[in-house]
Amino acid sequence: MKLNITKIANAILYMLDNKVSHLNDKKLSILLFLIDYKHLEKFDTKIFGEIYIKSNRNPEPKTLSEIFHIIANNEDLEDDDEKLYIIQELLDHLDIEVLAKQKHTELGFLKMEEEFDEDLFTKEEFKTIHKIVEKYKNETPRKMANICFSIDKVRETANGEVVI
Repeated sequence: MKLNITKIANAILYMLDNKVSHLNDKKLSILLFLIDYKHLEKFDTKIFGEIYIKSNRNPEPKTLSEIFHIIANNEDLEDDDEKLYIIQELLDHLDIEVLAKQKHTELGFLKMEEEFDEDLFTKEEFKTIHKIVEKYKNETPRKMANICFSIDKVRETANGEVVI
């Protein structure tokens, strides 16, 4: 299964529509992991097609983390780089602001004209997204990371290895 950036962009739009607090790249990454993890557990398939790698802090989406790093550091890409297509597809749906903090840089997401498209998701996928977003919409990124480590599969996976 290949990364579906259109579904990810629409999931972000859904989160923005539902006023998810503290929504930055870290919280988004954890929410996407939890959504894919729950959906995989129940339906034996992931929604976003992302691979999640265990880090010290939380499972990180492999491709999306690379994309976020490129955006945060304003890196140049070759015209034929597939990551450029992914970034453009993301920016076709929403705007991303780079927020320089004291010790790190984080990304914020802003809605533009594009609306959430529920038709991109199956009924089961939408139910999973809705359930996870509602459950965690008011949690901080730090608390979200702690929630990940309450999952046996995350704890049992070695750092740098694929969780799901």
